[in-house]
Amino acid sequence: MTAGRVTVNGVVVTELGSKVDPCIDEVAVDGKVVRLSDGPITIMLHKPAGVITTMKAQSDKPIVADLVPTDEYPGLYPIGRLDADTTGLLLFSTDGELGNALLHPSRHVSKTYLARVKKPLSDEAARKLREGPELDDGPTQPAEVVFADEGRKLVRITIHEGRYHQVKRMFEAVGDPVVSLHRESFGPLKLGDLKPGKWRILSDDEVAALTRSGRGEGYGETRQS
Repeated sequence: MTAGRVTVNGVVVTELGSKVDPCIDEVAVDGKVVRLSDGPITIMLHKPAGVITTMKAQSDKPIVADLVPTDEYPGLYPIGRLDADTTGLLLFSTDGELGNALLHPSRHVSKTYLARVKKPLSDEAARKLREGPELDDGPTQPAEVVFADEGRKLVRITIHEGRYHQVKRMFEAVGDPVVSLHRESFGPLKLGDLKPGKWRILSDDEVAALTRSGRGEGYGETRQS
């Protein structure tokens, strides 16, 4: 709404919390009429490198809005973001409540990344990551860290926060900068074999699992692959 993409009866409405009568008023997003019967939609995208996480064009740079079906599902927005050079799982939804719940700091929704670092990660650096290194905005929560190759340059790390550039800053704080970063999972969902630049609609079971994780509930056996 704040971007001016929503109209009510042909008039742009930017104030959050504005009310409409669904029986009378016509609500549109990017010019496409939205009806209650359409229901919310949530999708998973495999974001390629070099694509910016934004729904608004920025000069000639590729953006995620070009990769997801905004014409078919107006109102889609990214749940969080990935840096331009970071690849992997990025969720989109038309359900604002779901997005807010998943991103709320109190929910501690887990996110797993595969990080390639500049030099073999030492035991001491791994220990600091597991304990939660000190950043300029305070200490992070403890992370789960597993070496993903024998050379210790490929590291799988799971965090439970969503700070700005958090994973990159954590590795920098322990003296081993990230060379490349790939998000493998978000909460109960894994990227699986979805190809770069491709997206898919989440199943009802997957959305339900996400909703539970957004409430701070464990997902155990509901984990999807």
